[in-house]
Amino acid sequence: MNIGMIGPAAALGLAAVGSALGTGVASQAAIGGWKKCFANNKPAPFMLVAFSGAPLTQTIYGFLLMLFISGSDKDPLLLMAAGIFGGLAMGFSAFYQGKVAARASDALAETGKGTANYFMVIGIVETVALFVMVFLLLML
Repeated sequence: MNIGMIGPAAALGLAAVGSALGTGVASQAAIGGWKKCFANNKPAPFMLVAFSGAPLTQTIYGFLLMLFISGSDKDPLLLMAAGIFGGLAMGFSAFYQGKVAARASDALAETGKGTANYFMVIGIVETVALFVMVFLLLML
């Protein structure tokens, strides 16, 4: 058994689990926001779709990390650790990005204002995943 292959699987798998959880939370809030708008005869902002999809990017970062781990000749334990801890960090980033996007959906649906501000905060949460990916790629 090659334990080094656990790393690539963990990088992608854990990042994707976080993306699934994050998009699920954000999408539920988007639907709730649209419901509020429809109930009050207000225009329903299409931008809530973008909020819902924001956590998906961490799956891409997990995929890139998976590719770099797979192509590395470093110690198999290091590769396994990089995949597990990198995937966890990206997954948590995606999950919490979804929670932030859910609040943004609620706020935008209620007020119709603040889209740029909400995207800035969503981007700050995403930065954690980007940093993890870049720093691990440099290590590998």
